[in-house]
Amino acid sequence: MHIDSNKDVAVTGNSIKNYLFPFILVVSLFFLWGIAHNLNGVLIPHLKKACQLDNSQSALVDTSVFFAYFVMALPAGFLLRKLGYKASIIIGLLAFSLGAFLFIPAADQRMYELFLLALFIIGCGLAVLETAANPYAAILGPPESATQRLNLAASFNGLAAMVAPILGTVFILSGRSYTEEQLGAMAEAERLAYLTSEAASVKLPYLALGVILLLVAVIFIFVKLPEIKESKSENNDPDTNEGFFSVLRHKHLTFAVVAQFFYVGAQVCVTSFFIRMAQQGAGVDEKTAGYYLGVYGLLFMAGRFVGTFLLKYTTASKLLSTYALISVLLAAIAVFGSGMAVLYALGGLGFFMSIMFPTIFSLGIAKLGNETKQASSWLIMSIVGGAIFPFLMGGIIDNANDNTQIGYVIPLVCYVVILWYAARGYKPSVS
Repeated sequence: MHIDSNKDVAVTGNSIKNYLFPFILVVSLFFLWGIAHNLNGVLIPHLKKACQLDNSQSALVDTSVFFAYFVMALPAGFLLRKLGYKASIIIGLLAFSLGAFLFIPAADQRMYELFLLALFIIGCGLAVLETAANPYAAILGPPESATQRLNLAASFNGLAAMVAPILGTVFILSGRSYTEEQLGAMAEAERLAYLTSEAASVKLPYLALGVILLLVAVIFIFVKLPEIKESKSENNDPDTNEGFFSVLRHKHLTFAVVAQFFYVGAQVCVTSFFIRMAQQGAGVDEKTAGYYLGVYGLLFMAGRFVGTFLLKYTTASKLLSTYALISVLLAAIAVFGSGMAVLYALGGLGFFMSIMFPTIFSLGIAKLGNETKQASSWLIMSIVGGAIFPFLMGGIIDNANDNTQIGYVIPLVCYVVILWYAARGYKPSVS
């Protein structure tokens, strides 16, 4: 069985039906890490309020998670090679659950640093899960349907983009917010009670998430999964011994790493400041803004299905160019528009960003053959953009007297970079 142009695997089992339950378990992982990522759009404005932070400080929520991906990219691959898929998935789930449980003492102490540590641990768990679950989903069944299985699994990640903001809005956001002047006018006991109550609202959702993760880990421990063996041909291929940096001689990969860096930064920026943007730009209340973030997730999921359909009739580079150009225009509306037009522009960004990550990824590894592994590692590491750009965006907002709209210049610039990549940078060449 040939998967992703670089790995030969054999799956043992009595019949295809033996793969069904293991595949369902793997699909659940896509949904669970989607929940974790998409709760951050609720956490950032909520912890900003509960822990009395500025915008740059609140953006460290994203920095903690995505920096963990960068740190764990190579160790996760090492774990997968040494321990295999099942053990790696269990380790990822346990780390993920530990981070979720740490939200409880962090909320009790209203200690932002402990929240950040919890999020970093969650990010480490997610990195291990994603490293193991993506290829495992591909091999659980006939090789000719591997792509369909991956797309099906990824659609549940898109489903989480809609579900997580709604759950966060219902169980975390209180709908109560006060200006600094109003808080200053409160009695100390009243002010402390309000902030403590805000911080405590994260405890139940993350406790439930942690318990669910432990239960899923226990199921993985006791369920017999199909055995996976790599063929010797992969290990005997001299091309796989190329240096980690040598693959960057392929210019289209180098440019893809840059484009992916900017894309992840743009996506995280849009969702991280979505609620505050909706409040300031469109004038809606906190709860309504949270539900609109759920609509954004619905459009993101829909965009993946529509994009997959359109790829039957056009090339990946042309579709990416079109979506990037539209995203540039929508980001400009978000920066310079007013009223509900701003909110509609943000929703549109969800739809037109949806195909960018997998499309950039596929263009970046095109025609790399046995160097695909090294290329994939670089593209996964490039998601550290999600740790850097939100922090920069928060700084711009703070320096603009808390004007969230001007901060959306950051994703606008990111889309321009992606547009250039789709038009010129994707073409395979070697330096």
